[in-house]
Formats: sequence, structure tokens, C-alpha cells
Amino acid sequence: MVSTAETIKSTRFHDFVVTVEGEGVAPGQPVSVEQTRHKFLFGTSAFWLTTRLPTEVRATLEDRFLALFNAATLPFYWGRYEPEEGKPAEAITRQAALWCREHGIVTKGHPLCWHTVCADWLMAYDTPTILDKQMARITREVTGFRGLIDMWDVINEVVIMPVFDKYDNAVTRMANYLGAVELTLRVFERAREANPEATLLINDFDLSPAYEALIEELLERGCPIDAIGLQTHQHQGYRGAETITDVIDRFAKFGKPLHFTENTLVSGHLMPADIVDLNDYQVKAWPTTPEGEARQLAEVEEMTSLIYARPEVAALIWWDMVDGGWLGAPAGLIRQDLTPKPAYLRLQELTKGEWWFGETALTLDARRQVRLRAPEGQYRLRVGSRDVTFSLDRAVPALALAL
Repeated sequence: MVSTAETIKSTRFHDFVVTVEGEGVAPGQPVSVEQTRHKFLFGTSAFWLTTRLPTEVRATLEDRFLALFNAATLPFYWGRYEPEEGKPAEAITRQAALWCREHGIVTKGHPLCWHTVCADWLMAYDTPTILDKQMARITREVTGFRGLIDMWDVINEVVIMPVFDKYDNAVTRMANYLGAVELTLRVFERAREANPEATLLINDFDLSPAYEALIEELLERGCPIDAIGLQTHQHQGYRGAETITDVIDRFAKFGKPLHFTENTLVSGHLMPADIVDLNDYQVKAWPTTPEGEARQLAEVEEMTSLIYARPEVAALIWWDMVDGGWLGAPAGLIRQDLTPKPAYLRLQELTKGEWWFGETALTLDARRQVRLRAPEGQYRLRVGSRDVTFSLDRAVPALALAL
């Protein structure tokens, strides 16, 4: 039986031929090649980038983030992003996105349309006006952040949206007014108009056949979905390899890249199994424990390896980096004192070690070529005192570099 590690070597590592051209470049010349970034998105929610923190805390978080991740989800919850109409938190969010761009981090905005954490001030308007404001909001955000954020969770948790009844909200009103499919079509079309080059996701925690049916209908109607978002919040326990594999198998049939967009594996006690809505679980303290961290380590390694082994998956985003975030759960990869957990350290070993093309000394052959077996991503090649950066993509197995 082929192991997951062996599968990763066959599905994520590819053969490339690189030709080096330039003055003074000759056969037999030594060169070095090193990877600088994965194409696959290993990321986390990074809402702390939009908050004001003590300098030392911020510096430590930045170091921990950059040592492991290459992707960040930034918050655009309407009710928090624009608590007062006409006064969005654009400046601090732009600052966060700029920091990500300066450090080569891929950013995603989350979400543009969601019934939860919606702006209360919308309730003063009738439904057609709410719809107009929703569309204007999409145009404002997607256009305004173009070049800084070119990936968006366009609509979040559509399956439950029309029947959500815990409290009245503007987005559920729109879903009931238009129908879930029509609302989804409209928000996607508006996002595509605002940035034709953006990567647009649908995102949901309901991974049942209802989500499959929704996606199928949307694609049949021409909805410009670029990738399918899959949430796996596992506060009640790891769902296991069989379930993760089944989810990938079922949603890969649509031929769209899969993004595991929101993933939690706790390192403390598990939430009781009888809790239906995770938000209903309220505890004063939910600490991480040594036993829980050992369990989390095994689960994170297995889940990450299973997902990375599947070429249909393009991203895995943790929710989130630090304990105590959503629901107060110890679901982070680092503790509240900002020290790394075993799961964090193991992910470093995998993503920057076993799944990484470290600096390698090579020699140009008679055709001034080197052959690499490496994962897709960003690279640097050095010849003497000169270097050049380049990308490796399995769609282009041969490329020429000019020094």
C-alpha cells in the first residue's frame, strides 16, 4: 500500500528542466537553486493584523506567522468592518493587506456576504434597498482592494442562509426575497465585474449533499465560482481520514480547486457532541493541555498530509493561529503566551523540510540546463554573484531564465 508521504512525492513534486542563459553562463558552471515559497497555500486567519497590539506582541506574531504561513485571511465581516454606515475600517485593513504584500503573503477577504455579523444599520432599509447596498459594498471592497486582495469568500454559508431563524438579519431577508441561488449568482457576478482577475470562492460549513446540489445548480447557471470553500471546524473531535477523503472526493467532481478555508482542531477538552450550533457553547475557560496538544499534533499531521497529497486541493487555512480566538477554543497552533505547540513545529518540519526544495548545488549540463524534481512555487537560482527569481508550475515543465 502506498503511504501518504509517497503519494505526496508523486502528486506534489514534479520534474522541471531549467535552461540558464546570459553572458558568461557556460556548461559545467556551478549553480544553486532554492525554494522561497510554496504555490500551495498554507495559511491561517490573521485578524490580529487589523488590531492594534503592543509592539513586542505584534513582532512575535509576525515572526511566528512568516516562519510557517504563506496565506492570510483578513476580516471583512460587515457589522465589524462598517459598524456605522459610511465609516468602514478601510485604513487599518489596507495596512494589513500592504504588510502581507510586502512579505509575499497571499491575502483573501472574508466574507463579502454573510447573514451573521451583519451590519445592524441595514435593518432600517427595505429589502430592495438592502440588496442595492450589498452590491455597492461588494464593488467598493473588491475594487478598492484590487491588487492587495485578489481572492474573496464572496458568500458564506448559503445552505443555511434562507432558513436561518436565530435572529432577523438583512442578508437572510435578501435570501428569502431572491432565493439562495439567485442571491449567490448576483453577488458573484458583481464581484467578477469589480475584479475580473480575482479568485472568487463560495464557502460553507455544511458539506452535505445540499451544498453539492447548490454548487451544481450554480455552475449550470454560469456562476463564476473559481474555487470551492470547505470548512472543517472540529471542536467536537477530529472527523478522521475517511471523512476528509470523502469530502475531497465529493467536491472534486466539480473540477474546481478546493480550499479548506476554516479548520480547527483543539488541543484541550472537546466540545460536547450534543451541541448543534457551535456558538451556543459557552465556557469561562478552555485551556490547552499537554494531552490535548499531543492529540492535536497527530490530527494536524494526518489531516494536513491527506489534504496536501490531493492535487485537487489548493489551500489549507487554519482557524486560527493563536489559542482563544473563535469560541475561546484552544484551536491555535501557538498558545496564548505565543509559544509554539508541537503541531506548529511539525508543520514547519513538513512544509519547510520534507515538502520543500532546500538550497541545492547543481551543475549546468552541456545545454546549460539543470533538472529539478520539486514542488510548485517560487524559487531563486544563483550563478556566481548573480541570481534570478522564478516560478515553477507543473503546466510549464521547461523554462528558460535570463541572467
